[in-house]
Amino acid sequence: MNQKLVITQIENMIYIVRGQKVMLDSDLAELYGVEVKRLNEQVKRNLDRFPNDFMFELTYEEWRQIQSVRDDIGEHGGKRKLPSVFTENGVAMLSSVLNSPKSIQVNIAIMRIFTKLRSFLLLENQMNDRMGKLEENTSRLFKIVFERLDSIEEDIKPHLPKGRSKIGLKSKE
Repeated sequence: MNQKLVITQIENMIYIVRGQKVMLDSDLAELYGVEVKRLNEQVKRNLDRFPNDFMFELTYEEWRQIQSVRDDIGEHGGKRKLPSVFTENGVAMLSSVLNSPKSIQVNIAIMRIFTKLRSFLLLENQMNDRMGKLEENTSRLFKIVFERLDSIEEDIKPHLPKGRSKIGLKSKE
């Protein structure tokens, strides 16, 4: 399978739930080439390795929200219970309970994508900080320009027509 296709496919399987990037158990099972039932059996056998910050069950509302953005998931998704999702740490832990060559390769690809997403988030935060500083500096500069215009206007006021509107910033007095 084409590496770029797999990466794009995996990126489209990552959702933000409860402020965390997560993947559905069914998507992971598909990537690993196992049945969802088998993946969940392995997790249940090793439940101590999957605390709530590694894996949790979706609420009905969270599940409906994911269904609304996925065309390939039906009304009930073929499930009797709500799906489980795995955080980045949970996906990493899956590699210790699913130990086939394919699961190892899939885990490596998923970890790379999570790392890439984290670096994009860091870059976005840096850009937001830079934009905030730029806005602050620009506002300060405009304030100085208008204050200077006001002072120039005071100097030339005797030479201006009566009733003329003042330019610049309104004073907060």
